[in-house]
Amino acid sequence: MNKTIRILRRTSDLSLTLCLALCLTWGLVGCAIPRMTMHQDPLSPAEHLKLGLAYESGGDLPGALREYQAAMDQEPLAYLYAGNVLFSLERMEEAERAYDQAIIALPLNPEPRNNLAWLLYTQRQRLDKAEALAVEALRLSPPDRKAEFMDTLKRIQQARTMGAG
Repeated sequence: MNKTIRILRRTSDLSLTLCLALCLTWGLVGCAIPRMTMHQDPLSPAEHLKLGLAYESGGDLPGALREYQAAMDQEPLAYLYAGNVLFSLERMEEAERAYDQAIIALPLNPEPRNNLAWLLYTQRQRLDKAEALAVEALRLSPPDRKAEFMDTLKRIQQARTMGAG
């Protein structure tokens, strides 16, 4: 009988030990310090730019804008492309800011100046600034695109003449 009591007591002690160990493990896991995990963007800025172009060509302007915004920190062209999308979405103030950023980020590219000049022309606002931008775009333009930039300048000049007369 003494032997049976010892076996039962050992089994009870073992069960109690296992139960305590299990409770302690659950308690430690449940009270673990929360961790912040940083997930890196799997796409490079250049890939965001390409994806934005794909969305834009497919007609998904909000998707394109989202991708351009993701690329802006390291892809200067993203400002220009975002400006174009914002212009298409008729979000003119935001488009103007994006073009201003593109002019800063792309100092030798005539396109942001031309596009901002066109935006101001379509709104018939600050045509003097629009003309100055168009002149600068024309000055920076490659020979094969001079006609495109000249068209913007001529339209602005006509609008200024009509507004003055």
